[in-house]
Amino acid sequence: QVQLVESGGGLVQAGGSLRLSCAASGSIGSRNVMGWHRQAPGKQRELVASIRSDGIINYADSVKGRFTISRDNAKNTVYLQMNSLKPDDTAVYFCNLVSFSGVIMRGTYWGQGTQVTVSS
Repeated sequence: QVQLVESGGGLVQAGGSLRLSCAASGSIGSRNVMGWHRQAPGKQRELVASIRSDGIINYADSVKGRFTISRDNAKNTVYLQMNSLKPDDTAVYFCNLVSFSGVIMRGTYWGQGTQVTVSS
C-alpha cells in the first residue's frame, strides 16, 4: 500500500552538491519516520539521516554539517540536500519510511535506491 519514488542521484565531483527527493504515496499514516540510508559495495547499509513526522532529526556523524534532511508533509516528500560531497559518500542511497500507530510499528518500506557517485 506504500510506494516510495526517489530522484536526484547522479555523478558529481568532490566538493559538489546533490539534492535527493523521495515522494511517498499510499497509507503511510500520520505518525512516521522518513529517512535515507546508503550502501556501498561490500559494506552494510547505514543510516544517513532521518526525520520524524513531528520534526525530530537524526544524522550520522559522518554527514553532520554537510547534509540537511527536510520534509514536506503536505506532499509526503522527504529531501536530502548533500553539500561538500566526498568520494566516501559514494553509495546507493535508499529512501525509507517506518509507519507507527502510537508506539506500535505498523510497517517498514523502502525505495528502489538511487546511485550517488562522487569523483575525486
